Formats: sequence, C-alpha cells, structure tokens
Amino acid sequence: MDVFEAVESRIACRWFLDKPVEQTIIRDLIARAARAASSGNLQPWLVHALTGAPLEELKRRAAAAVADRNPRTFPTEYPIFPEPLDEPYAGRREHHGVQMYGALGIPRDDHARRLAQHKRNFIFFNAPVGLFLTIDRRMGPGQWADLGGYLNALTILARGYGLDTCPQVAWIRLHGLVREYLRLPPEQMLYCGVAVGYGDHAHPVNSFRSPRAPLDEFCTFYGFDQR
Repeated sequence: MDVFEAVESRIACRWFLDKPVEQTIIRDLIARAARAASSGNLQPWLVHALTGAPLEELKRRAAAAVADRNPRTFPTEYPIFPEPLDEPYAGRREHHGVQMYGALGIPRDDHARRLAQHKRNFIFFNAPVGLFLTIDRRMGPGQWADLGGYLNALTILARGYGLDTCPQVAWIRLHGLVREYLRLPPEQMLYCGVAVGYGDHAHPVNSFRSPRAPLDEFCTFYGFDQR
C-alpha cells in the first residue's frame, strides 16, 4: 500500500473484528509514528498501549462509570469544540452525525440508541488494542499541534499494516478514570484515546465516507499559474 492509498483509505473505524494484533506490530507502529515532525524536535507525545486483561479491566470500569449516565454531560480537561461553533464547522459536524447515524439506521429522535452508540467509545468500539495519548500540560499550542501530527502519522501508518484506527476525543470525558487507572502524574493531560485493530468493513457504521471541503474552500494560492 503506497502513502496515497493509505491516506485515502483511512477511516474513523467504529466496529472492529474479533482478531488480535501482534505485539510486534503495535510496537513497530507506535515507534514509526514518532518520525512525525515536531518543532525543536521536542516530540511531546506520550503513548499508553493496552490490550488483553488490562484493556478489559479498563473497559469494565468505563462501562460502570457510564452505565446509567450520559457521558456527554461529564466535564473535560479541555474544550472539545469552541462555543459557539460557527459555520462552516457546525454544518460539517452536523452532516457527519447525519451520515453516521443514518448508516446505522438510527433516527434523530431515537436518543437511547444514539446514546448507546456513543457509549461504544468506551469499549474502544471492540478493538483489541486501545491507546491513550497524553501530553505535559505545560506545553502550548505548538506542541499540541505536534501531538496531532503524531496521531495523524499513526493512523496513516496503521493502514500499511492492514489495520484501522479511530481517534477518540470522547475519552477525555473520563479523564479522571483514565488518570487513576494509568497512574498518570499530575502534569500529564489526556489528549485522546485511539482504537486500533482490524476493521469490520462489512459493518454499516464503516460504510460511509465523510466528505472533505473542496480545495478552493480552504487554500489560497499566490503566484501560481491560474490555468
């Protein structure tokens, strides 16, 4: 698989096969993603990888924490989106929800099924590997951008192994639980979770492609031939 195919085939996978991933592959993936660019070569990312019994125990605790509650009401360590969310961003987010719940056949007014789907974040969408990315809370916007670059490199490289991923900001709603379970020091902030495994591409939730804005909507050219 070349790099162009890897980028084009990447999806936020929300249903995985019951198929383990070899430890050597996960270690290699995490290490190779560290070739991502970072200003001053700070490499501000920290990765915590779970599988097997440790992952199952975390999922058990997470399921108990959200069992009779709506996790969307839980406080987070940093804002997921700005408030208010203006256009064109609000429209893009809304359309993404329409696509995902539409693929699952869940109508807008079926709040119970929508909530159940959201809670699947906290079992890593049944992926066999769960990652948590953390960053020193003293770092600034530049290092947060570098951490995003690491995450992007990881999701693209995963395709080279035939793996799928789902970056999950939803986990920051359980940042206290994750902090306690991983015994994170106070200076470490949870950035996101990442589900990793072999995607079930026959499942409806993986059947849609989220659109991207046309080039001229987000890029301005200077000094280029306009032909």
